[in-house]
Amino acid sequence: MAGMPEWAKRFPPPADLRHGPSRLEAGREGVFMVDPVIYRRIRRPDVALVARAASHPMSDLYEGLPPERRAVALMSPRMRPLVPGLRIAGPAVTALCAPGDNLMMHKALALARRGDVLVVAAGTPSGAQWGMLAAAYAEHAGLAGVIVSGSVRDADNLVARRYPVWCTAVSPDHPDKRGAGSVNVPVVCDGVLVQPGDVVCADGDGVLAIRPEDLAVAVASAERRYSHEAEGLAAIAAGRTLFEVHDLQTALERCAIPEHDAAWEEKAAV
Repeated sequence: MAGMPEWAKRFPPPADLRHGPSRLEAGREGVFMVDPVIYRRIRRPDVALVARAASHPMSDLYEGLPPERRAVALMSPRMRPLVPGLRIAGPAVTALCAPGDNLMMHKALALARRGDVLVVAAGTPSGAQWGMLAAAYAEHAGLAGVIVSGSVRDADNLVARRYPVWCTAVSPDHPDKRGAGSVNVPVVCDGVLVQPGDVVCADGDGVLAIRPEDLAVAVASAERRYSHEAEGLAAIAAGRTLFEVHDLQTALERCAIPEHDAAWEEKAAV
C-alpha cells in the first residue's frame, strides 16, 4: 500500500474485470430488467427543499427517514466517494447500462440538467462508466455529481479536479458503446431501487436515495438534529461531558450493570 494514492486504498481491484456477471446477477443490479427505452424527462422535486437537504449531512437525512425506508434507501459501504469532503443532493437522472457498455450513461448525461445527480447502474466493474471527459462535461453543465454502481477511471484526474464521484470500483477497462440499456427508468444501484427524480444525497458517509414524498420529513428532522447538536456543542464548550449531554446515566442505570470504584486488578484479587 506504500506510495498508493489515497483514493486507491478505498477501492480494491475487482477479481476479474473481463467477465461480467451472469444475466441473473446483472438483473439484481437492474440491468436488463426492462426493455430498452429512453425517457427524456424526469419528475422534479421541490428545488428549495433539495437545497435545504444539500445543507445537511447525509446521516442526519438518513435518521430522519421513516424506519421502514432507511434500510431500502441506503447504498452499501461499497459505494465510496472518490474525493473526500464533498456533499451533494439532487434529483436522480438514471442510466441502466449493459455490462461493459456506457452508451446509456452518455445519453443520460446529455439529458441531465444543472443540479441533477447522474445515477449509473452497470452491475459489473467491467467497462469504466465514467472518466475525465465525462466529468469535464458534467462540471461545465452544472451537474451536482455522479453515482456509479460499477467502475470509473482517470481517477487521479477526477481527484485533482475534485468532481463529486461515488463508485463501487476503479478500473481502466475500456467500455463499449453498442447499446442495450435504458435512460430514466427505475434502476437498482448498489442494491437500492432509485427512480428518476428521487433525491440522491451523498457525502463521506455514503449515498442515500430519498423518495420525493419522504423528503420534507427527512429535511425537517435533519434541521431539528442540527439545532440539537448545536446545543450539544455549546454544552461541551461549557465543560459538560458528552455522557452528561446525552443523559446516558439514565440509560446505563436501566442496564443494571455493576460499577466499582476500584481498578480491575483490585476487584479480581478479592
